[in-house]
Amino acid sequence: MSNGTKKSKIRLVNESKVEAATNIIEAETTGAAPPIQKPGKFSLDKFKSKRSATVANVGTLQGALAHHNISGAKDFVRLHPDEENYWSAELCFVAVPIQGMKRDRLHLIDEDLALQYLPGGKILRFSLALASKPHDVFFLCQVPTQNPDNPWNVSNLQACHESKGAWVQVTSRKAEGAESYKIDYARDSDAFPEPKWPAQSLDELIATTFNGRMIDREDHPALLRLIGAKQSVS
Repeated sequence: MSNGTKKSKIRLVNESKVEAATNIIEAETTGAAPPIQKPGKFSLDKFKSKRSATVANVGTLQGALAHHNISGAKDFVRLHPDEENYWSAELCFVAVPIQGMKRDRLHLIDEDLALQYLPGGKILRFSLALASKPHDVFFLCQVPTQNPDNPWNVSNLQACHESKGAWVQVTSRKAEGAESYKIDYARDSDAFPEPKWPAQSLDELIATTFNGRMIDREDHPALLRLIGAKQSVS
């Protein structure tokens, strides 16, 4: 390469450096944006949630539950093992005819109102326990509290207590001529996963289930229906 060619190349490089330096000086003087840098490799790091580790683990709130006795599940059942917190005291209920519905609907009722206005044969008494079919199909199980010598109640109550620690299926033996329930245990104790019990209290679950069906005053429409009293039309 000739000396002339080398000098030309050096001159071009120097001129490029001077031009770049001039552009920077002009940008700083005039406030113009500096030359755009080429983007680096894209990363999702800036979009990551920083709260995920600190947000409390809130489970899905359980809505209204079905309610029936343990044989009504027609499947294997577990009752909550914590009797103190997830088995209620004896409660009072009445079945109320509802217009447009084929079956009466169970209502909670204040016992004083029930005794004042209704014949004893209409008042139902039992407790409610949180229960689950396999794979977290929850319901409120009606646990007998009356007539402890009745063979139906004896076998029913036995099944309820057995189901605190094992999966049991309960069926009527009436077709066999026996006045009791048959208790069958799951062949394998781990046939189904342990229930993931709701975090709500039993009171909250009952209140949600019987929302609108709690007779607590003399002019409650359900009580008026039961005693045949005329209801005002608003």
